Amino acid sequence: MKERLTRRLVQSSDEAFLFELYASTRERELERLPWDDDQRKSFLMMQFVAQSQDYRRRFPDGIHELMLWDGQPAGRLYLARSEKEIRILDIALMPEYQNWGIGGAIIRELLNEASETRRPVRIYVEQNNPALHLFERLGFLIVQDIGSHLLLEWQDNDSRCMIRDA
Repeated sequence: MKERLTRRLVQSSDEAFLFELYASTRERELERLPWDDDQRKSFLMMQFVAQSQDYRRRFPDGIHELMLWDGQPAGRLYLARSEKEIRILDIALMPEYQNWGIGGAIIRELLNEASETRRPVRIYVEQNNPALHLFERLGFLIVQDIGSHLLLEWQDNDSRCMIRDA
């Protein structure tokens, strides 16, 4: 799989894809609202811009990458690395690329990096996010419950140990 999966920094030309990806992550939540397509799109654009600005404001040194499958945009990975942690700000895949093992492969790469550098990996995940099961399988633990989201953390108790496929 790795030969098919690559990552690169987000470019301004990726905005339309990133908006489409963001919208796909909110579909279930918005489908029950009595809005027409224009209202839905307007709301999603406002939220997308606000999220992007917030990530850049709170994590000015954050890394924003596009995940590519066979050269085609498949998802995004936003990270903030510090001396104290590797923070996954966001990881999302288009629906047609979900459940292929792509997210797990990316997260295992980050866990290996964390193991080598003796840092924890942290991420906030919505309580109803199906990806929560993936993080649990990979050994993340809940360290904080803030209602709608859980702060998950992974720490390697033996930094000589590399993370294998779960």
